[in-house]
Amino acid sequence: MLDTLDPADPAFARDPYPYYARLRTTGPAARVALANGTEAWLVTGYRQAREVLADPRFSNVPPPAAGRPKPDSPALRARGCLARHMLNTDAPDHTRLRRLTTAAFAPRRVDALRPRIERLTAELAADVADRLERGGTADLVDAFAFPLPVLVIGEVLGVPTADRADLRTWTYQVGSPADALPAGAVDRAWTSLHAYFTALIAQKRRAPGDDLFSTLVHDQAEGGLDDGELLAMAFLLLFAGYETTMNLIASASLLLLTHPRELAAARQGGPAGWAAVAEEALRHASPLEGTTWRRTTEQVDLGDGVVVPAGASVLVVLAAANRDPGVFPDPDAFRPARYAPSGERAAERAAPHAAFGHGPHFCLGSRLARLEAEIALPALFGAGGTVPGLALAADPATLPYRPGLLVRGPRHLPVVRAGSAA
Repeated sequence: MLDTLDPADPAFARDPYPYYARLRTTGPAARVALANGTEAWLVTGYRQAREVLADPRFSNVPPPAAGRPKPDSPALRARGCLARHMLNTDAPDHTRLRRLTTAAFAPRRVDALRPRIERLTAELAADVADRLERGGTADLVDAFAFPLPVLVIGEVLGVPTADRADLRTWTYQVGSPADALPAGAVDRAWTSLHAYFTALIAQKRRAPGDDLFSTLVHDQAEGGLDDGELLAMAFLLLFAGYETTMNLIASASLLLLTHPRELAAARQGGPAGWAAVAEEALRHASPLEGTTWRRTTEQVDLGDGVVVPAGASVLVVLAAANRDPGVFPDPDAFRPARYAPSGERAAERAAPHAAFGHGPHFCLGSRLARLEAEIALPALFGAGGTVPGLALAADPATLPYRPGLLVRGPRHLPVVRAGSAA
């Protein structure tokens, strides 16, 4: 009998790690029955996860999915167009699409965003401090972890500041279960995103700016993206550009709020200390729980007695791979010292985590996500930061998490000033 899994179960969403640990005892990959009746293979071992992510026999082209808008509806057409992004392609299409965007995320270009990220971070942190002063509580997700990466990726895309609130709402809706929102909200969000990016392409043709999207639009004449690919790329950069970073900042904040010794060490460690916190948060609380779905094009032997048949749906569970006890000692412990750059703890330096994936689809925005986290965390928690001492205003065991197997992070993170009544 197959193990069963309901990704929408709030208890599972809050803490999926015991399930993954139990599943891993049966092997580095296991076949499970999802609540919707489909069967899938979940890869939970670190070594096997990296192998699958680099193996072309695991295709990224998605299989038909249930629960989509009715055939021939505007929402279906919009979703179909926006889903043509490079995460849903294999080589050679993926190679071409990635090549056209790699330069935009080169270290020099990402590092040039630092002054703007620091200004945005300071403004948002000051707003959190003001909310605490006026109302006593603030939600670090809604007030800080969510808007910061949305504003930053808006800079990369050249999206007018006035439009970013709408984009934030629409992207949140398309990434949420339809039954958790008002009727028709998800369909309207897909059509709104499609219409918005269609208009943005036209605007960039008329008046290009110094941003990635303008570059991509004007590269069309030289064999760049077609209109459909431009729409899909804009959606992917927006969605992926904030989801990972939002969850990273929120999860790292929760870990620091509940691990005072590690917070004190980060404050003493300076920039390297905050970088180690971000790196360990990526491992310990992977902001992407799993990759996009893959499908085997032939039978694949993963070793350890695991043979995945052809045509199988496969999900690489990054959150599980990052807690593989065969790679990470004491994997459930939050220990930023694993990623200390030097000093007496350097011998403990851990293997590279898999939070950003591996292989051809390794996250293009990983450097940007790290940069945002390394600026955001000391702004909130540093001894000289904008926000005085923070304390969690809720029981960590009761915090709601977003359901599903793709992204993971607390939906809300209420805080008060340390010493205040919750």
